[in-house]
Amino acid sequence: MSLVLLETQGHVRTIRLNAPERRNALDWPLLDEFAAAVRVVADDPEARALVVAGNGSAFCAGANLENLFGDLDRPVEQMRDHLMTVYASFLGLRDLTIPTIAAVQGPAVGAGLNIALACDIIVAGPKAGFGPTFAEIGLHPGGGCTWMLTERIGAGNARAALLSGAVIRSEEALRLGLANVLADEPVAAAVELAQKYAARDPQLNADILHSVQIASTSDFDTSLDFESRAQAESFGREQFRTYMARFLAKD
Repeated sequence: MSLVLLETQGHVRTIRLNAPERRNALDWPLLDEFAAAVRVVADDPEARALVVAGNGSAFCAGANLENLFGDLDRPVEQMRDHLMTVYASFLGLRDLTIPTIAAVQGPAVGAGLNIALACDIIVAGPKAGFGPTFAEIGLHPGGGCTWMLTERIGAGNARAALLSGAVIRSEEALRLGLANVLADEPVAAAVELAQKYAARDPQLNADILHSVQIASTSDFDTSLDFESRAQAESFGREQFRTYMARFLAKD
């Protein structure tokens, strides 16, 4: 049985974690399949939006620590190199140039939270729970959690969440900005968003995502420089030209 499923619906791709009997906990076989699925999407010219979901009651219950971490008595530098390999297996999501949407229907804990955070948009269901629980088991956050959580909810809220280690429920996640959308059926809602994004010019989506990245890491002038070029290029694309034709026809 495949531990990760890759589905196609028009220009929308869906990656599903498929180990529901263990609440989609991550081990090397699952992460290898996940990384491979992300690479397939990255190389697919017809893919314009991606949904990431988990089958069963959980989005992802975190890492199988023994399987993923191995010998804990290795020197720190060896463990650090090993951890970077673990992180790379799911952080490829952040390198995609298409919109990515996490559909979180249940717990997303530890490394499972990181997978959701690596997506551009998070849709949370009524039973969703976001667990930055590292400190509760005596573990420092990893996998980019500190950076991605701070990006979404700010430094003060990130400090509180990481020091608490408590699971954040869906309504609180929305209030904090951790989740973007609440939906009774998060996968269906995520697919609907993905279809909306996929109907647009893919270069427009890619430029918007890149523009936000620049805005969050550079100064105003650098951001404005990219915006002016990207907006000028979008003037020549079909969707905007069609809109302008309709607009002018009203006069």
